[in-house]
Amino acid sequence: MKMLQFQLQKAQNWMKQQADRNRSEREFNIGDWVYLKLQSYRQMSIQHRGNEKLSQKYYGPFQIIDKIGRVSYKLHFPSYSQIHPVFHVSQLKKCYDSSLCAGVLPALFHDSSTPKVPEAIIERQLVKRGRVAATKILVKWLGLPIEDATWMFYNDFIAQFPNSNL
Repeated sequence: MKMLQFQLQKAQNWMKQQADRNRSEREFNIGDWVYLKLQSYRQMSIQHRGNEKLSQKYYGPFQIIDKIGRVSYKLHFPSYSQIHPVFHVSQLKKCYDSSLCAGVLPALFHDSSTPKVPEAIIERQLVKRGRVAATKILVKWLGLPIEDATWMFYNDFIAQFPNSNL
């Protein structure tokens, strides 16, 4: 029985060493400036572009205003931000020069509570959808810049916006 416990302890120690190999010890102080890692293609409250996977990874720098627990920090965000200000240490990266800006949080957040309203159809394309020809349209949204226009199938557009006269 002691041999079994010894082997189990040995295996657990080896697994912990392997897991800790890729981890780094990070600790910040109140008042430090950090960059915030956000994945906008997963976090719906900050989506604002057509292809979210190509958007920037880090935003900021932001100042730490409080330490919550051992591994969580509260950040100071602009007043227009709708993001919860508490983040795990793994989502933060030390900023050594606060004059450098990695990226600004979007001024307008679009989630399920603020639906998009179509303003104009900019372009049309005939594409193949399976074995059938389909029309794709480039829709400019009300209140958003032209860079945020998105492509969608015309049938989906009509289903989503039946009263639209574009």
